[in-house]
Amino acid sequence: MMRSAFACAAAAAVLMTAGAAGAQSAPEVAWNVGVVSDYVFRGYSQTDEEPALQGGVDATIGAFYVGAWASNVDFGDDTDAEVDIYGGFRGEAAGFAFDVGAVGYGYVNAPDGADYDYLELKAAASRAVGPVTFGGVVYWSPDFFGLDEEATYLEGSLAFAPADKWTASAAIGHQWLDVNDDYATWNIGVGYAVTEHVAIDVRYHDADVDGPLSDGRAVAGIKFLF
Repeated sequence: MMRSAFACAAAAAVLMTAGAAGAQSAPEVAWNVGVVSDYVFRGYSQTDEEPALQGGVDATIGAFYVGAWASNVDFGDDTDAEVDIYGGFRGEAAGFAFDVGAVGYGYVNAPDGADYDYLELKAAASRAVGPVTFGGVVYWSPDFFGLDEEATYLEGSLAFAPADKWTASAAIGHQWLDVNDDYATWNIGVGYAVTEHVAIDVRYHDADVDGPLSDGRAVAGIKFLF
């Protein structure tokens, strides 16, 4: 989701830094493509409760990474797709894995004046204790989607891998907005690795906002990894 010049510049800076740090090694590149029965983002359907075709590519050089991801969307106007560009740095400290970076969100054929495109800065940390992984992430935007300007999203997550190929996970988050009302959202589901290159996920999403696009819903998806 990203046509924002700021986000493009941020991703380019990450690439140049990664190249300088890992000039001796070639980047590792991974692709993915998948289908979901509904594209839900922070509790809201982005496709008017219809299916979505999604795909992305990631390049990793040492601890640095950049990537791009896209999905069709339906906002009831001419907007056709969301395209994200992101980059960051991953590492470990004191037994925690951390991830800091930026995500740029852009929208193809968005109406003039819609002000959909935005940038978020991200900081995440997680820790694995046996088959259980605890995590937390915060996103902050100086100029959020649509009418909202400054916005913050905080999420905590828990994942449990009880058996080979199976993972159960849940997350709860809160979105703070400066124009629209703040709200909470959560999801819970289970994933299964059919093979090394095929994964499926079934998940229930909900939010404390009444509305056809934010009501509770089950979403199923399949992803192919290359």
